[in-house]
Amino acid sequence: MQHNKQSRFRSSSLGLVKAEIMDKSRNSNFSSENGDFENSSIKDLLPYSKCSEKTRLFLMEIFEILMKHISKTFDRKCKILDFHHPHQLLDGIEGFSLEITGEAESLEQILVDCRDTLKYGVKTGHPRFFNQLSSGLDIISLAADWLTSTANTNMFTYEIAPVFTLMEDVVIRRMCSIIGWEDGEGIFSPGGSINNLYAVIMARHYVMPEVKYDGMRGFPELVMFQSKHAHYSNKRPGAVLGIGLKNCIDIEVDDKGRMIASDLELKILQSKLAGKVPFYVTATAGTTVIGAFDKIPEISGICKKYGVWLHVDAAWGGAVMMSQKHRHLVTGIELADSVTWNPHKMMGVVLQCSALLTRHKGILESCNEMNADYLFQQDKHYDVTYDTGDKTIQCGRHVDVFKLWLAWRAKGDAGFEKHVDRCIELSRYLVRKIRKTRGFELVNPEPEYANVCFWYFPPCIRNLSDETIKHEKLNKVAPLIKSRMMENGTIMIGYQPLGSKVNFFRNIVSNPAVDYDDIDFIITEIERLGRDIEL
Repeated sequence: MQHNKQSRFRSSSLGLVKAEIMDKSRNSNFSSENGDFENSSIKDLLPYSKCSEKTRLFLMEIFEILMKHISKTFDRKCKILDFHHPHQLLDGIEGFSLEITGEAESLEQILVDCRDTLKYGVKTGHPRFFNQLSSGLDIISLAADWLTSTANTNMFTYEIAPVFTLMEDVVIRRMCSIIGWEDGEGIFSPGGSINNLYAVIMARHYVMPEVKYDGMRGFPELVMFQSKHAHYSNKRPGAVLGIGLKNCIDIEVDDKGRMIASDLELKILQSKLAGKVPFYVTATAGTTVIGAFDKIPEISGICKKYGVWLHVDAAWGGAVMMSQKHRHLVTGIELADSVTWNPHKMMGVVLQCSALLTRHKGILESCNEMNADYLFQQDKHYDVTYDTGDKTIQCGRHVDVFKLWLAWRAKGDAGFEKHVDRCIELSRYLVRKIRKTRGFELVNPEPEYANVCFWYFPPCIRNLSDETIKHEKLNKVAPLIKSRMMENGTIMIGYQPLGSKVNFFRNIVSNPAVDYDDIDFIITEIERLGRDIEL
């Protein structure tokens, strides 16, 4: 039997929903005033009002805002950003104000605020956004994020997150297995920086468990080591935990940006001779700038020789474990005591999704537990080993695991492998383009990963004979072109200096929407933006 249906136009100043098909067979008390958001407020939504229809219509408007943004994100004709300076946004633009007046606004204004918040932000899923290690917009993990926000629960006990706590256990065990550990444990936290902090906490507890109760006073000074190209978060625990930044020792790197094992051993011995206790080394799997992979077996051998905890910061490079072709980059990772792995980077899961993993089962709880008896009662009627709150330094913890779990279900191992391989191949394609394009020069001639670092020499400096002056001028090129990128909104690529090397571009490919035409565009757009530079 055919239902009687009709089209209805809703009035909204946003003009986001053009029409809605209403099924008259449904038992609904719909009236033309339901969509009047200008004269509606939060009091008309659940739970303040019993009218679920108004709430449904409001959320449909929100959904349309999100869909419009998603469509623009994948549209290469749309700008990556509509750039404004901070003072312009603070002063207000076209009715969009960041001020909190203290007065309740209408739902119509709330919808406008949502639209404009996205309008003036950066489309990090755009195929020509190459600025950060995390980019792209994975629809499956996006859907998972919507679901977890709707569930609005906490990860500290099975009692209030029964599915999610078990899901985290399943995913952690799978990730440990991929690393090569028969057993292990871990947690998801707000990001790689926090997970690197967790690793140092575990290592200190492993070597000096008394510090948890007695503090650092009376114990020898602890010393930790990382390569000079390691992420800055690997030093931050030194400041946070009272170890001291002076005891966070940089290790020299080779011409490919990899830690030099002999320099590590030398500096461990120097610290011991100074009466200090070397206790922790970070090896990096995929450095932030160059994308270098430290030689884990060599570093592990030194750590074992001196009884030092080995942490592998694989926040960026851990995804290669999903690729048969590129897994060799992390050979020996199973020798580590702990690993940071960020699926929100090369695996494409939406922010935030970061795991801290360790082969020392039980140590997370041992060093972090506070035994709060109002949360972690031991006489509950279920298996309390699934209560995770005492493993963490957080109490409230967002559900991040579901994004990875759902994406894994949708893509399988092969889907992640294909994505990693394609991103690296696109980066190799960019390397080939740079090598044969006049005015471009690679910083790292043979990149190991998806980081491609390069200089662009505009015509005004290509023929300068004085190398000192040439490099002084070259240092200004990347910042100037980057400003033009942002003003134009056509592309975004990061830049930075590194040691004695002046400012260069660092291009990252981790977005599944990128194709070969986008890589071609990198070259042509930088040439367009930079050809008329005068320095």
